[in-house]
Amino acid sequence: MDKLRNMEVMVAVVEAGSFAAAARQLQISAVMVGKHIQQLETHLGARLFQRSTRQNSLTEVGAAFYEDSKRVLEQVRWAESAVERSRAVPQGLLRVSAPFTLGNHVIAPLVADFLQRHDQVRVDLQLTDSVVDLAGEGFDVAVRIGQVVNEGLVARPLRPYRMVIAAAPAYLQRHGTPERAADLARHQCLSHSVWQRRVEWTLRDGKEEFFWPENARFVCNQGDGLRQAALRGLGLIMQPEVLLADDLASGALVPVMQACLPAPRPVQLVYAPDRRQLPKLARFVEYVVGALGVDGH
Repeated sequence: MDKLRNMEVMVAVVEAGSFAAAARQLQISAVMVGKHIQQLETHLGARLFQRSTRQNSLTEVGAAFYEDSKRVLEQVRWAESAVERSRAVPQGLLRVSAPFTLGNHVIAPLVADFLQRHDQVRVDLQLTDSVVDLAGEGFDVAVRIGQVVNEGLVARPLRPYRMVIAAAPAYLQRHGTPERAADLARHQCLSHSVWQRRVEWTLRDGKEEFFWPENARFVCNQGDGLRQAALRGLGLIMQPEVLLADDLASGALVPVMQACLPAPRPVQLVYAPDRRQLPKLARFVEYVVGALGVDGH
């Protein structure tokens, strides 16, 4: 069984709207389209389409498999174009968007290393926690934290975005080490002002969920400001691991409450599929995914 061909046929059926339309698009018979779908359903042990005399609609399993199949086929097309991309010299301006903290501490150093390898490329890296419109704002590629809403973009998974709770040793000596989320009520906490408006990180304590205290002693709209306060022993900080990595490694900050940390959030590198052949973008995507990619993607 040719799984990739079966997946290609299944995607064609969904996007063309019917078995007959997919058959015309693929230049095969409608009977052959049906055989490809039947092979997939037999292999998966699940129905992909609800068939009726008037139309074929996706089942819940079918809808999920369709989205996954699109991603797999996109990865195959990307791999097939690798030889062609390798022959072209990357050059020109590449516009990149990334969230502020992740971009500053992870993406910016990668961009610098990338530019060292490709002397005919220029990069305009814009750091913002807003979701940019790639086409509308003229960006080639963006790094996004969280699930990507289906915008017709290619999304390559990167290393998840993890939080850490920490404090200076001097603070822990004075106030003790918190172990559970409920312990936060008797500690001085440092809070990011954005969390109070539109973003929350849920702490876990067994089956219970908690939020970072709203009555923080010190509130700041930049993570590095909170970091400086934590280093001076002002209180507990919850910030991205990438921001505090050097302080944790040196012992200037000590991680606490590791069993209560919020679940990591997915990170994606996104770009328009019609731009994947651009050598400057192709090489940049390969470089970032090579450095930060997960599960072989």
